[in-house]
Amino acid sequence: MTELKITHGSANVFEDLGFDVEDSQNLLLRSQAMIVLVQWFNASGISHDAAAKTLGITRARFNQLLKGKIANFSLNALVNMASTAGMRVGLSTRPFTSVKSRSA
Repeated sequence: MTELKITHGSANVFEDLGFDVEDSQNLLLRSQAMIVLVQWFNASGISHDAAAKTLGITRARFNQLLKGKIANFSLNALVNMASTAGMRVGLSTRPFTSVKSRSA
């Protein structure tokens, strides 16, 4: 029987998948925004058409959001949609303990 090796992941699945630090952070924020928007829709009880209209996007684009097509959405677009849906969007930052700052 082969012994399984378990590797604990970080707090960012995109970094665990091999994306560089900058891309993995952007993807994480975008995915979190998309999840919140889908949760907003599920809790709203409104139709797809009404949700798309509320967010200021087409029905086709709204369907891309529901399907998790992360490559089709910028962080800026997702922040705008969340704001339009009546959400307050925030961002917190803190230094990585494992990343050394670059000297000028």
